[in-house]
Amino acid sequence: MPAALPVYMPWLMTAGFGWLYYRRIRRHFGWQPWRPVRNGFRIGLLSLVSAALVAAAIYIPHVALGIVAGAVAGLGLGVFALKHTLISPRDGQAGYTPNPWIGGGLAVLLIGRLAWRWYGGAFSQGMGAGMGNASPLTLALAAALISYGLVQAVGLAIRLR
Repeated sequence: MPAALPVYMPWLMTAGFGWLYYRRIRRHFGWQPWRPVRNGFRIGLLSLVSAALVAAAIYIPHVALGIVAGAVAGLGLGVFALKHTLISPRDGQAGYTPNPWIGGGLAVLLIGRLAWRWYGGAFSQGMGAGMGNASPLTLALAAALISYGLVQAVGLAIRLR
C-alpha cells in the first residue's frame, strides 16, 4: 500500500485543496455562527501569512507593487463588506451574515487566477524556478484575499465582543 501512495498523491492533494476551497467559499454565504476561538486562530494565521507576503514583497522586488495594491484593495473591500455584514443572533447564539458578493467574488478570482497559471504551465517547473516565476497579479489577488480576511476577522471580533 505505501508504494501506491505516490501514484495517488496528486489526486489526494487536489481533492484536499478542493475541500479547503469549498469550506472557504461556503463561509461567504448565509448565516454563520460566531466562534471566537476559531476567529482568534484565523487572525493569528492571517497575520503570519501577511508577514510572509511582506517578506515576499521585500525579497522579490518585481511583485512588491502587486502585493501592495492587492493589500490596499483588500483592506478597502474588507471595510466595505463589514459595513454590509448583518449581525444577528439565532437561538441564543451570536452570529452574522456576511456579504456574499464581495467575499465570494474574491475567492472565485483567486481560484480562476490559480487555474490560469496552472493552465499556462507556471507550476510545472518545480520549486527551483518558483520565485523568479512569481506573478504580481497572483500575489496581488492573494494579498487582497488575505487583507480582506484579516479585516473581516478583526472587525467581527470588535463588533461581536
